[in-house]
Amino acid sequence: MSPEVFIAVMIFVFGAVWGSFANVVIYRLPRGLSIVKPRSFCPSCKKTIPWGANIPLFSFLFLGAKCFFCKRPISSRYFFVELFTAGLFLAAYLVTGLSWQLLFLFYLSFSLVVIFFIDLEFQIIPDWFTLPGVVLGVAYAFFNTDVGWKNGLIGLAVGGGGFLLLAYFGQWVFKKESMGGGDIKMAAMLGAFLGWQKLLVVLLLASLTAVLTFFVIKLLKPKSLADRIIPFGPFLAIAALAAYYWGAQVISFYTEKFWAIR
Repeated sequence: MSPEVFIAVMIFVFGAVWGSFANVVIYRLPRGLSIVKPRSFCPSCKKTIPWGANIPLFSFLFLGAKCFFCKRPISSRYFFVELFTAGLFLAAYLVTGLSWQLLFLFYLSFSLVVIFFIDLEFQIIPDWFTLPGVVLGVAYAFFNTDVGWKNGLIGLAVGGGGFLLLAYFGQWVFKKESMGGGDIKMAAMLGAFLGWQKLLVVLLLASLTAVLTFFVIKLLKPKSLADRIIPFGPFLAIAALAAYYWGAQVISFYTEKFWAIR
């Protein structure tokens, strides 16, 4: 095995471990439980899971998606979160290599995974991730010439300020809260990390996927989603990942095909 492949495998394993921790945060944080102690436990029987039955990815498959003690089914979300986080960590490494940017992208990837699932279930975007994310995003933009400190600060202003104005406008039009503070802080974090150009790509992609999802739900009318509010945070998370990896191509395509016409 070459050193490059070995490092990639270790990054994937490292990401799976953090994915396991992401599952802990997703379950405990919105319920007001400590994310540090006690050790991982079964949500059904509440028994502490032994380390041998808590190996990321492997234990879920080996135990047949059932608890080691009570044999009750374990949600496939646990496996998916571990796999997805591991894949995001690996993708970040393949893009940046072993560099200082990698640590920032680990944080961003981990945060987006946690935000996606917490907001989807509880309609909450924790400040635990967005507020430190704003600071880290500005630092990332400051030292990363691909973003630049000016673009990062403009992105922060566009994301936070723009969403704040949208929230006030929506409240004025609909006479009720149309956008939560968590969405505003998340947009500010993404603007700082990605810069204002890619933030616009995020907003475009998130809006399009949200509208498409809304029409699909209205068309199919699934009972499981009939009376459920679908928050905007998950769409922002997916769009942010797409914009980070392919946003430059989207911007280049637009400027070449449409801006040149003008």
